[in-house]
Amino acid sequence: MMNPAEILSATIHHGQEKIKRPFLEKAVLGFIGGAMISFGYLLYIRVVASVAEELGSLASLIGASVFPIGLIVILLGGGELITSNMTAVSTSLFAKKVSLSDLLKNWLIITLFNVIGAIFVAFVFGHLVGLTGTGDYKTELLSLAQAKINASWSQEFLSGIGCNWFVGLAMWMCYGAKDAAGKILAVWFPVMAFVAIGFQHSIANAFVIPAAIFENGASWPDFAHNFLFVYLGNLLGGSIFVAGFYSLGYRRQAREQEELKNQE
Repeated sequence: MMNPAEILSATIHHGQEKIKRPFLEKAVLGFIGGAMISFGYLLYIRVVASVAEELGSLASLIGASVFPIGLIVILLGGGELITSNMTAVSTSLFAKKVSLSDLLKNWLIITLFNVIGAIFVAFVFGHLVGLTGTGDYKTELLSLAQAKINASWSQEFLSGIGCNWFVGLAMWMCYGAKDAAGKILAVWFPVMAFVAIGFQHSIANAFVIPAAIFENGASWPDFAHNFLFVYLGNLLGGSIFVAGFYSLGYRRQAREQEELKNQE
């Protein structure tokens, strides 16, 4: 495992690479990212709905334990997720390796295609295939969606901060792990934690609330309101609570390590 200063340098590099991608790569990988997070949430619903009656609140922990598959696929197999980019690209910005305009363009494109990917999974696999449209699965879906859209704007915003503090840490530690098993473990536990706590993730919500809309259990204005405040919370959590804090905490050590490498 890398030390934190080495992880900072690696994250800066990854942020630069994300900016370098041409539009088509960003679009395709953004779609994949939105879809994979949504498949993780679809798996959560299918698992929880089948055991909720027998296991009660413990079912949520079981669901949280399978949800991380989406981010694992993205970070190990490939994909772009805006909540991860909020941390990685911000880290590069703080290191003065990318410009603010490049960051904003990246965030806009990845957000757009993450949402498209999420809604695609909600409509095709949730609604058309019927995986969220019948029986206990629909009941669980509508319960999840209503809990999210019934939160106040301040709860949505603060919940978004907590979520992306964990997601940013998952990405940060994944970059620091040196083998596949370490990367999986680094992602698994922080993501499981935010889901079990009940924090809100803007792209996951771009799956679950539209899926509820397709089953007549929510509306597009509900989604727009929720997405805005959760997204802003995610932005603050990733860019400040992870990228900002670790940049301040380890910038000196990272610079000294780079100087030693150059001397060698």
